[in-house]
Amino acid sequence: MNEAKVDKKDQILMQLAHYFITVENYTPIVVKGVKNEIWLENIDAPYRIIRINGNYVHNNEQFDFDLFKIKNIVRQVKKKTLSFSVKTLNILIDVGTSVEIKEKNKDKIESIYIDINKDLKKNKQLNELYPELKNNLLETTNGIEFIINVTNDINVKTEKENREYERVFKLKNNWVTHLLIGLNILMFILAWLGIFLKKYDLFTMLSLNKSYVLTGQIYRLITSAFMHESIFHLAMNMYALYVIGTQVESYIGKAKFTTVYLFSALIGSLLSCIVHNNLSWSLGASGAIFGLMGSLLYFGYHYRLYLDNALKTQIVPIILMNLMIGFMFENIDNAAHIGGLVGGLFMTMAVGIKNKSSKQDSINGIICSIILTLFLVYLLFFAQF
Repeated sequence: MNEAKVDKKDQILMQLAHYFITVENYTPIVVKGVKNEIWLENIDAPYRIIRINGNYVHNNEQFDFDLFKIKNIVRQVKKKTLSFSVKTLNILIDVGTSVEIKEKNKDKIESIYIDINKDLKKNKQLNELYPELKNNLLETTNGIEFIINVTNDINVKTEKENREYERVFKLKNNWVTHLLIGLNILMFILAWLGIFLKKYDLFTMLSLNKSYVLTGQIYRLITSAFMHESIFHLAMNMYALYVIGTQVESYIGKAKFTTVYLFSALIGSLLSCIVHNNLSWSLGASGAIFGLMGSLLYFGYHYRLYLDNALKTQIVPIILMNLMIGFMFENIDNAAHIGGLVGGLFMTMAVGIKNKSSKQDSINGIICSIILTLFLVYLLFFAQF
């Protein structure tokens, strides 16, 4: 039986694809109408797009047209991933001797040439960009074994990513959201029961008022988020908490969800006190709920390859619509909404998205959250207006 052979150019294509997928965590992109090309994507990598071209580029005119084609495809990627800039690495394998490789251009497409007659591990440009390449390049054996190894390794990597995707998006027991809903309902019952029995007034005791906060009753910054003035107010907020809260808790986990919720309530209350005068009262969970919207926005950005349509057609429009409604009606505390939204986004950055956020992202989120809190505390307690 004759041993199967793999063309040298195809071998390099598969070696590079294997390395970028299994080591650098790139994902293949399906691009219609192309042949002998491999397109890879990693939205968290320095080069968001890597394109490996096995087609023969015989002159400068064809090379310029090739760059034009890349630019058009990258423009589609920008729309899909809500990105303003997508740095692209264009790897060419078969190039004519007269072609002048333009390593960089204004569209942030960097091109490098791989000589198939030389050892891929010794390619200077690739090794500078990817120092791990020489130690992780799949060795070529006989044709059949090489193809099987490439296929198996990529399948294992893909299966692992699919399991992680299922772990993140599968339905979970979101008992923290249900507990928060229960606490809000309980506080509503107790508040109105006190009014009915003429024994106590939880609305006055726990709702947000700037003058009381300034006298030291800082607990109102949190307790006010569990108070609601009417059954309609309670029903609207609890419905929103159920819809949004169950998603955020499922995506980021119970401990992170609780942290984001309470921090959003705090920031929303601080900004509300700063904006409103001593005669204004504020209560309700909407500031914390807007924080969950900010959290969902941050999560959706990191998973925008999966949630691009939902991010553009649902999450962002809902946030904008609710903010616009807040500006249209006087009795809505839009300051608490805006504060909660920003607080939720920053705190989600701080606690991180598993397998997506980097350590630097979390540090930046912690710093932003601390600076935001201290700035609002300063404006409320120390600045004179």
